[in-house]
Amino acid sequence: MKKSLIYFVLAVLVVLPLNSCKKWSETANGSLMTVSNKDGQTLGYDTASGVKLIFNRGFAFKDLNKDGKLDKYEDWRLTADERAKDLASKLSVEQIAGLMLYSAHQSIPAGRTRFGGGTYGEKPFDESDAKPSDLSDQQVKFLTEDNLRHVLVTRVQSPEVAATWNNNVQALCEGIGFGIPANNSSDPRHQATSTAEYNVGSEGQISLWPGSLGMAATFDPEMVKQFGDVASREYRALGIATALSPQIDLATEPRWARFSGTFGESPQLDTDMARAYVDGFQTSSGDKEIAGGWGYTSVNAMIKHWPGGGPEEGGRDAHFSYGKYAVYPGNNVADHLLPFTQGALKLQGSTQMASAVMPYYTISYGLDTVNNENVGNAYSAYLINDLLRGTYGYEGVVCTDWGVTNDNPAVNSFGTTCWGVETLTVAERHYKAIMAGTDQFGGNNDKGPVLEAYNMGVKEHGEEFMRKRMEESAVRLLKNIFRVGLFENPYLNVEDTKKTVGNAEFMKAGYDAQLKSIVMVKNKDKALPLKKDLTVYIPKKFTPAGRNFFGMETPSSLNYPVSLDVAKKYFRVTDNPAEADLALVFIASPNSGSGYDPEDVKKGGNGYVPISLQYSPYKATDARDPSIAGGDPLEKFTNRTYKNKTVTAVNATDLKMVLDARKALKDKPVIVVVDVSKSMVFSEFEKEAQAILLTFGVQDQAVLDILTGATEPSALLPFQMPVDMKTVELQKEDVPFDMNCHVDSEGNSYDFGFGLNWSGVISDARTAKYQKTVK
Repeated sequence: MKKSLIYFVLAVLVVLPLNSCKKWSETANGSLMTVSNKDGQTLGYDTASGVKLIFNRGFAFKDLNKDGKLDKYEDWRLTADERAKDLASKLSVEQIAGLMLYSAHQSIPAGRTRFGGGTYGEKPFDESDAKPSDLSDQQVKFLTEDNLRHVLVTRVQSPEVAATWNNNVQALCEGIGFGIPANNSSDPRHQATSTAEYNVGSEGQISLWPGSLGMAATFDPEMVKQFGDVASREYRALGIATALSPQIDLATEPRWARFSGTFGESPQLDTDMARAYVDGFQTSSGDKEIAGGWGYTSVNAMIKHWPGGGPEEGGRDAHFSYGKYAVYPGNNVADHLLPFTQGALKLQGSTQMASAVMPYYTISYGLDTVNNENVGNAYSAYLINDLLRGTYGYEGVVCTDWGVTNDNPAVNSFGTTCWGVETLTVAERHYKAIMAGTDQFGGNNDKGPVLEAYNMGVKEHGEEFMRKRMEESAVRLLKNIFRVGLFENPYLNVEDTKKTVGNAEFMKAGYDAQLKSIVMVKNKDKALPLKKDLTVYIPKKFTPAGRNFFGMETPSSLNYPVSLDVAKKYFRVTDNPAEADLALVFIASPNSGSGYDPEDVKKGGNGYVPISLQYSPYKATDARDPSIAGGDPLEKFTNRTYKNKTVTAVNATDLKMVLDARKALKDKPVIVVVDVSKSMVFSEFEKEAQAILLTFGVQDQAVLDILTGATEPSALLPFQMPVDMKTVELQKEDVPFDMNCHVDSEGNSYDFGFGLNWSGVISDARTAKYQKTVK
């Protein structure tokens, strides 16, 4: 009897530590349950999903697949790699195919337009009874029927709506199959709105920061790291766990339409900015860290665009067939790889490297000397399997840019970018990309083509081989979800979201960064800073009708280029130049269009026209002929030259604004503020201005604070400003620092690293570190 009792006690002592020593507690907020594990991970689940808790050694875990057992992938004590491999091995091919999808753009709530459009009960949102945070019909379909788990979020009505929508999405996903949570993502969303006003202690929808060129102009990687830290916290509070950024293309082609999204043309500066940005976004610390720097404030960074989208021939962009080719006349792909290989893939922080890479649409012409293939980067086995994964050892996710598998109906069609594989079927394109090393398809909500691709692989290589290949992608994709804690708790507290997104601390950090991003390139006779309460003339800005980057028509307008409500807090504003002490002229850098004109085709031309960086008419007498690259199934020629053709900037009236102000103000100062999106020719108006400031997407208030001396300018040019269009035509698309630069009336050259403060030309530790190196 005594022996039996002893055995019983021993058995209890063994079992108690395993199951009965409770180390967790649970609280409820409606149907959302929060479970706190002592010295372990916090769990969140929705009772409506059907998920229940299971216990091991006193800890609580989510039984996501509802089998009553603790599977490896449900065990938060294991590594993300172990969990991802376990789950990937359990998934069906159909479920893996869903993981390999990345949704088309989703607005919250869905609108009526092409981007972010959707319905609710087959009705547009404004005709339905749906709440803004409800899921659209399309979202329910791709989450439930196509097993999609990566959602690209664009516009959101408010932070609260975004948080509630996220919770609705996660509850739906939690109740399906293996309970894989949604990994929601965003393109950059912190760009400052010019007319927004900042007050100390103010809060907003989200913190506002300068654009990428503005960040580059600070020459301060630590500031960019701070941005990443702030933005990641705001993203996670919105339910966003992946950033489709940073854009680290080296901006060596000054005419490129996406120049403004880069960190400029310096390989060294771009590399340091890329590293800092990703470290800021991906790193969690303290009680927010799970393991290896990853945690609950981490956001996966998807760096783009491998192997560098900057050297577009003639500056034309690869969103369109007319811009499909990146060229390397200087044989300088090496510089374009540095921001990736030495920056974002070689981090200072514990996460070690960016978790995802997006190849650009371009055909990187002539780079593949192994297979001699000229195909879009996402289809290139050389660029992905051989170079990125082989040479540089990259083990993360490779996701295509949006729409690369779509058929292309026209040379100037947007969002249909199957470059180099136009003759393949949609399914064959998916198969080719998978075999090249691609894991995921941006903008594809439909698992069908992925399953067709799988079957092609089975036919060619056998089921074992193809299953293994699909699981490779599944493991990579799942690791990015595990590492940021979404399997444990993908839910948000709406009140916490409201306190986090756009809070006063974050708004101040963003505004301070804006001030640091404004470059002063001219200050003749110490025209700046200005005294407050002067009477200023601010001419209205005319914008002619045209088309935007996406090809959509835009109406003409005549408006003040700044918020007068903000301006009147600094100056007396008049419409009469005769009454003014000075003129403040706000203009944008020249925009001559995309480099392709259908009207030229109608006149018998090839459609290709110059992209000009000046306002006045430009004839391309020095253009390359023949072009380096060319060829398209929709064209009967390969020479894309535009030699001797003429274009005029769409916003040529901006130049007229400066010249008219100079004439009207006579000998009074004219101060010009240019919102810059790429390099530009200054010789058309520079001599007419006493002072010139350059901005890269900032609030009007920040400009006015610089103008009136509240803050001293400190930013530097992150790229060159050409002396004329001839030097633009003669430079090589892939080579930095190879233009002759504008020299102004004060003898200053508008070269990389140049900028003024109140004392004169800036020379400090930044200019010493980031020096121009010419090859």
